Amino acid sequence: MNRLLAPLAAALALLIAFAAPARAGEKEDAKANDAARVLGEIMRIPETAVPEKMFTDAHAIAVIPDVVKAGLVLGGRGGKGLISVRSPDGTWSNPSFIKLGGGSIGFQAGVQSSDVILVFRSPRGVDNIVNGKFTLGADASVAAGPVGRTAQAATDEQLKAEIYSYSRARGLFAGVALDGTVLRIDHRANQRAYGPNTTPRAIFEGRANAAPDALVLFRDRLEENTLAQ
Repeated sequence: MNRLLAPLAAALALLIAFAAPARAGEKEDAKANDAARVLGEIMRIPETAVPEKMFTDAHAIAVIPDVVKAGLVLGGRGGKGLISVRSPDGTWSNPSFIKLGGGSIGFQAGVQSSDVILVFRSPRGVDNIVNGKFTLGADASVAAGPVGRTAQAATDEQLKAEIYSYSRARGLFAGVALDGTVLRIDHRANQRAYGPNTTPRAIFEGRANAAPDALVLFRDRLEENTLAQ
C-alpha cells in the first residue's frame, strides 16, 4: 500500500510546489530592496545621476548593490543584483537576478564596497548574459558613463560604447571602468524568487510566475525614472 501511495504523494507535493505563489527567500528580498534603494537614491540627485538620455535610450539596466572589491596583491570583486529589459511597448520587464565577478592583479590592499549600475545600449550584451557568462570589455565595449546634467547635452555624440558603467563608493557617484568583469545570470536566485525551471527569457518576456513584491518595487523604480523624462 505504501508503495502505491508514495508516487501519489510525490506527485501531489510537486503539484503544490508549482501551484503555490512564488515567494523569494529572505536573501533575494533583501537584495531586490537594496537594488531599488540604490537606484532611487542615485536618481534623486540630478547633478550626479545617470543622464536622462541614458535611461531614455537604454535597452536594459542592471543594478548591483554592495559590490565588494578586496585584495592583497591578488584582488577580486563580486556582487549580486538585478537586471531589467525594456519591453517592446517601452515599459520595463520584471527583473532577473544577476551575478558580477572579476579579478585583478596588482599592488592593492583593503576592502571597498560600491554600488554598480550598468546601462546596456543594445540587446547583444543581454543576450550574451542569458546564453552564458559575459565579460565586459571582451564580449562588448564598455566605458565609464557620463554623469549629471552637464553631460546631458553631449551624450548624443559621445555614446559610442555598448555598455556604460557607473559606481557609487563612499557617497561619490561617477562613471567607472569595469573591463574584465564577468556577468552571469543567477539561476538559483531566480528559481527561489519565481519558482522552479524559471528562465531569464521567461522573466523578461512576462511568461514567469508573478514577481515577488520586492522585485516589483525595483521595476517600479525604473518606471518612475523613465516616466520622469
